[in-house]
Amino acid sequence: MVDGHIHIERGEYTLEWIGQFVNKGLEQGLDEIWLLEHCYRYREFVPMYDSVCAYSEYVDQWFHKEAGVLQLEDYLRLIHKVRESSFPIRIKFGLEICYFKEFESFVADLTKDRGFDFLLGSVHFVDDFAYDHKAEHWDNMDVDPIYRRYFESSVELIQSGLFDGIAHPDCIKLFGHTPTFSLDEYYEEMAQALSAQNMYAEQSSGINRRCPDTAELGMNQDMLKCMKKHNIKIITVSDAHCPEDVGWKIPELNRLIAEA
Repeated sequence: MVDGHIHIERGEYTLEWIGQFVNKGLEQGLDEIWLLEHCYRYREFVPMYDSVCAYSEYVDQWFHKEAGVLQLEDYLRLIHKVRESSFPIRIKFGLEICYFKEFESFVADLTKDRGFDFLLGSVHFVDDFAYDHKAEHWDNMDVDPIYRRYFESSVELIQSGLFDGIAHPDCIKLFGHTPTFSLDEYYEEMAQALSAQNMYAEQSSGINRRCPDTAELGMNQDMLKCMKKHNIKIITVSDAHCPEDVGWKIPELNRLIAEA
C-alpha cells in the first residue's frame, strides 16, 4: 500500500521528524510513503505568485505569512540525509508545484536534475482565484466558467511535460459546487493527456477529510472509471499535513478503485 502525498511542512527538517511519518506509515500497513513540500515554501518559487497575491488581499496576507520561509537547498540536504539513513519503509521525496502556464520554463529550470523522485503538478488557482481556500470565497462566483478553466488548466498542466503526476485531479469539487454541464468530455481529455505523457493521477482522501459534508472520497466515480478505461496509473494518497493523517482511508481508496 502506498500513500503518495504527505506534506512535512509542520516540523523541522530532522530525521526524528521524518521518523514520525515512517512510524505512522508502518502502523497503517503502508509499504511506501511519498513525502513532499509545497513549492511556495521556498524562496526560489515566490515570483510565481505575484498575480494571485494581487488578485486577493486574503491570499496576499496568507502567502506572505507562509511562503518563502526556506531555500530549496534546505530540502535537498534533508533528502540526502534521509537517503543516507535506514528506515523500515520505502520513502520517496518530491515537490508539489502549483501550475501556472507562463512559468513552465521557470519551473523546469528550478527542478531539472535536482534529484527528486517525483514532481507533482497541482491547480490551486483558476485565473488567480484561490478556489480551495475558503468556501465563502465562492459567494457570487459563476461556477460554470471556473470549472471550465480548472479542467482546461489541468490539461495544460499535463501537456507541459513537467510532472510525473497530477494532484487531486477534481479538487475543484471540495466545497460542493457543481457545474450545469457534464464533465465527461473533460475527464476524457484529461485521461487521454495523462496517457500520452505517461503520468499518474491521485486517488485522494484529503478532500473528503477536509470537507466531509461536501466532497466524496477519492475521485468522482465517472472520472475514476474514465481513468481506468485509459489504464492511467492511479496512486492512493492522503494529502496528509501531519503524521497523524498518514494513510487516512487508503484501504477505502483502493476498494473504490477496484470497484470502479
